[in-house]
Amino acid sequence: MSEPVSARPALAVLGAGAWGTALAITAASAGQDVRLWARDTAMVADIKARGENARYLPGVRIDPAIRATADAAEALTGVDLALAVVPAQSLRAVLTALKPVIPAGTTLVLCAKGIERETGLLLSAVAREILPRHAIAALSGPSFATDVGRGLPTAVVLASEDGERAAALAARLSTPAFRCYSSDDLTGVEIGGALKNVLAIAAGAVAGAGLGASAQAAMVTRGFVELRRLGAAFGARPETLMGLSGLGDLVLTCASGQSRNYAYGVAIGRGETLAGRPLAEGVATAAIAARIARERGVEAPIVEVVDALIARTLTVHEAVGVLMNRPLKAEAE
Repeated sequence: MSEPVSARPALAVLGAGAWGTALAITAASAGQDVRLWARDTAMVADIKARGENARYLPGVRIDPAIRATADAAEALTGVDLALAVVPAQSLRAVLTALKPVIPAGTTLVLCAKGIERETGLLLSAVAREILPRHAIAALSGPSFATDVGRGLPTAVVLASEDGERAAALAARLSTPAFRCYSSDDLTGVEIGGALKNVLAIAAGAVAGAGLGASAQAAMVTRGFVELRRLGAAFGARPETLMGLSGLGDLVLTCASGQSRNYAYGVAIGRGETLAGRPLAEGVATAAIAARIARERGVEAPIVEVVDALIARTLTVHEAVGVLMNRPLKAEAE
């Protein structure tokens, strides 16, 4: 006899893009009663009719037990866990709008990667401003939505300042194909995920400009040095940045066209138009990361040139000249 829906743990996935849809599929396979919320009523109707998210995750079957809805109150009623899977720069507006219908005691897991451009706040700080009485966690790591949605092996990290909470959430969301490690370094997990997007744009620009594999390797390696410097300025632990949400995610997104940030960088390197391209979170993060580096006295020349590339104040070849002609120094400095 099948298990009653009411007997299963209930969670809401807030955002039905590719990543939100993939996480909903995974959570359902982990035995959760899943509600998938989207603001677009037409998309919700299409998901129900097709059994897939044809707009963002075509060809991947959605378990019919997943309840897609455009009604936030319906999605959140009775849940004790909500996965916020909306773009980083939209998080404040979405949480503010949904605050009245988020049940007391619900844990919020942040699944976007970025820094709020206007304030320089990590997303956990944004969430705490709006939902001060709710527990906040973050999910990050090397993962593409298509891989996760299709059930391909993936490892991520789930972080909360409360290590026991992080471990419980990781266990709840893990499946045989989706392995969640836990961490109590919430800041480290967030900053690694945010900054790797900026560095993926740099790696893509190198590839798009045809500068060679040697330049690509140098860009990624020295970029990781900057990630660690900026992470330290935020209080992140070095071992966290060496893990899945830092180095692991950097390796994935700096070498694959599936990464929107890498693809955005490739377009820059090729001199292509950037208008109308899919959202790349690193575009907004680059400007605030460069500003934070300057304000905190952190040496981050690659982040600086990515910001300039996006602003079109430097060409790729000019940016390479800037980086290659910096004063020589010991590698460890």
